[in-house]
Amino acid sequence: MADTRAMTVFLTAVLPTALVAIVGIAIGRCFKLDVSTLAQVNLYAMLPALVLTSLLDLQITAGRAVLMIAAFLINTGLLYLISLGLGYTLRISPDQRKSLMATTLFANVGNMGLPFILFSLGEAGLERAVIYLVISSLLISSLFPIILQGTGLRASAQYSLKLPVLWAALLGVGIQITPWDLPNALSQGLQLLGEGVVPLALLTLGIQLARSRFALGALEWIGAGLRLGVSPSLAYAIGRGLGLTGLDLQVLVLQAAMPVAVSSLIWVTELGGDASQVSRTIVLSTLLSFVTLPLLLHWGMG
Repeated sequence: MADTRAMTVFLTAVLPTALVAIVGIAIGRCFKLDVSTLAQVNLYAMLPALVLTSLLDLQITAGRAVLMIAAFLINTGLLYLISLGLGYTLRISPDQRKSLMATTLFANVGNMGLPFILFSLGEAGLERAVIYLVISSLLISSLFPIILQGTGLRASAQYSLKLPVLWAALLGVGIQITPWDLPNALSQGLQLLGEGVVPLALLTLGIQLARSRFALGALEWIGAGLRLGVSPSLAYAIGRGLGLTGLDLQVLVLQAAMPVAVSSLIWVTELGGDASQVSRTIVLSTLLSFVTLPLLLHWGMG
């Protein structure tokens, strides 16, 4: 029964996103739009609002969060080293290495991970899934730009400090630990702005797909394999090693097994990389996750 419910919510989360991406493909074939401009609008206006409002809505208990955060950080570090090592071993171009790294590290733990876990594991699972989302958002807005920029630590750090996403994340954390709240009108405005992130990112994905030849190569399969196979396997081993069990371990593994996030295309378009490779990997990993996520859930609940 749980598997049926999980598949239902998974389809509910995926099919609407596919529809928006298809609209983007149609627009991309009819008009010559600047993908870079669309990505910048998302990165500098909409994404900071989403990060801030997401952090403001969270209710986190520190006791259960510590081990999950540690497991996430260790898993992310290992995935970074694996993708970096593969990039140099395969002797691919710098742009292809950036793209492989982005598709390995950026998981769709928000608009796909949260509803999937809520429906399959309930409110208690959702609370733990949100912890994963918070630390992921903080890393995305701070360390990931430094990694993807690839211009040296100092220059990359200076670039990261100019990103409103980072300051939105820090502001969100600051408000969380203080009794201060945003005015209602400001909060509603930010909520409205943040709601545009996923639609605009999906339209951008569709436009990018319309301009690229959808021929899957080794890098797309490797990227999808790292995201859907290697990441949850590492998360399981790390979680067990840290003493996580039951629902804590299930949520950790499922969030680690989510397909490539659409937002990875935004960052690659802005910071450099092979946008076509990222677009194809997003689609491939999402399609494959129709099989891998229900299997993981069935195995975990067994």
